[in-house]
Amino acid sequence: MKVEEKLALNAIKNHDESHIVLDEEACARCETRICIRACPAGLYSVEPATNKVIVDHSGCLECGTCMVICPLDAVTWRYPDPGYGIRYRHG
Repeated sequence: MKVEEKLALNAIKNHDESHIVLDEEACARCETRICIRACPAGLYSVEPATNKVIVDHSGCLECGTCMVICPLDAVTWRYPDPGYGIRYRHG
Protein backbone atom coordinates (compact mmCIF):
# COMPACT_ATOMS: atom_id res chain seq x y z
CA MET A 1 0.00 0.00 0.00
CA LYS A 2 1.38 3.43 -0.97
CA VAL A 3 1.87 6.16 1.64
CA GLU A 4 -0.88 8.26 0.04
CA GLU A 5 -3.32 5.34 0.35
CA LYS A 6 -2.43 4.85 4.01
CA LEU A 7 -2.87 8.56 4.77
CA ALA A 8 -6.29 8.48 3.11
CA LEU A 9 -7.45 6.09 5.85
CA ASN A 10 -6.94 8.74 8.54
CA ALA A 11 -9.56 11.15 9.79
CA ILE A 12 -8.81 14.78 10.61
CA LYS A 13 -11.06 17.15 12.52
CA ASN A 14 -9.79 20.69 12.12
CA HIS A 15 -10.16 23.48 14.63
CA ASP A 16 -10.79 27.03 13.38
CA GLU A 17 -7.71 28.22 15.28
CA SER A 18 -4.35 27.00 14.04
CA HIS A 19 -2.10 25.06 16.39
CA ILE A 20 0.88 26.21 14.28
CA VAL A 21 2.04 29.83 14.50
CA LEU A 22 4.83 31.34 12.42
CA ASP A 23 7.10 34.21 13.47
CA GLU A 24 6.75 36.30 10.31
CA GLU A 25 9.90 38.35 10.98
CA ALA A 26 12.04 35.24 11.37
CA CYS A 27 10.46 33.61 8.31
CA ALA A 28 11.28 36.71 6.25
CA ARG A 29 14.98 36.27 7.13
CA CYS A 30 15.02 32.58 6.27
CA GLU A 31 17.02 31.72 3.18
CA THR A 32 16.28 27.98 2.97
CA ARG A 33 12.53 27.82 3.69
CA ILE A 34 13.16 24.19 4.51
CA CYS A 35 9.69 23.84 6.07
CA ILE A 36 8.15 23.88 2.60
CA ARG A 37 10.12 20.82 1.54
CA ALA A 38 10.17 19.03 4.90
CA CYS A 39 6.48 18.99 5.85
CA PRO A 40 5.17 15.52 4.89
CA ALA A 41 1.64 16.90 4.56
CA GLY A 42 2.71 19.77 2.30
CA LEU A 43 1.13 22.44 4.49
CA TYR A 44 3.72 25.16 3.92
CA SER A 45 3.86 27.40 0.86
CA VAL A 46 4.85 30.88 -0.26
CA GLU A 47 2.16 33.46 -0.87
CA PRO A 48 3.02 34.81 -4.33
CA ALA A 49 1.78 38.37 -3.75
CA THR A 50 3.80 38.94 -0.56
CA ASN A 51 6.52 36.26 -0.80
CA LYS A 52 5.63 35.26 2.79
CA VAL A 53 5.69 31.70 4.07
CA ILE A 54 2.21 30.60 5.04
CA VAL A 55 0.90 27.45 6.69
CA ASP A 56 -2.49 25.77 6.36
CA HIS A 57 -2.93 23.80 9.58
CA SER A 58 -5.70 21.63 8.17
CA GLY A 59 -4.29 18.25 7.27
CA CYS A 60 -1.46 18.42 9.81
CA LEU A 61 -0.08 14.97 10.66
CA GLU A 62 1.13 16.26 14.06
CA CYS A 63 4.66 15.02 13.50
CA GLY A 64 6.38 18.25 14.59
CA THR A 65 8.87 18.15 11.72
CA CYS A 66 8.35 21.85 10.98
CA MET A 67 9.23 22.86 14.52
CA VAL A 68 12.30 20.64 14.66
CA ILE A 69 13.71 21.53 11.26
CA CYS A 70 13.24 25.32 11.35
CA PRO A 71 16.73 26.86 11.59
CA LEU A 72 15.38 30.12 13.08
CA ASP A 73 12.93 28.67 15.63
CA ALA A 74 10.16 30.51 13.80
CA VAL A 75 7.57 27.76 14.26
CA THR A 76 5.51 27.53 17.41
CA TRP A 77 3.74 24.18 17.34
CA ARG A 78 1.45 22.52 19.87
CA TYR A 79 -0.95 19.63 19.73
CA PRO A 80 -4.48 20.61 18.66
CA ASP A 81 -7.11 21.02 21.35
CA PRO A 82 -8.75 17.79 22.60
CA GLY A 83 -11.18 16.37 20.07
CA TYR A 84 -9.33 17.95 17.13
CA GLY A 85 -6.45 16.86 14.95
CA ILE A 86 -5.60 13.62 13.25
CA ARG A 87 -7.00 10.24 14.14
CA TYR A 88 -4.85 7.48 12.73
CA ARG A 89 -6.71 4.42 11.48
CA HIS A 90 -5.19 1.21 10.25
CA GLY A 91 -6.56 -0.50 7.18
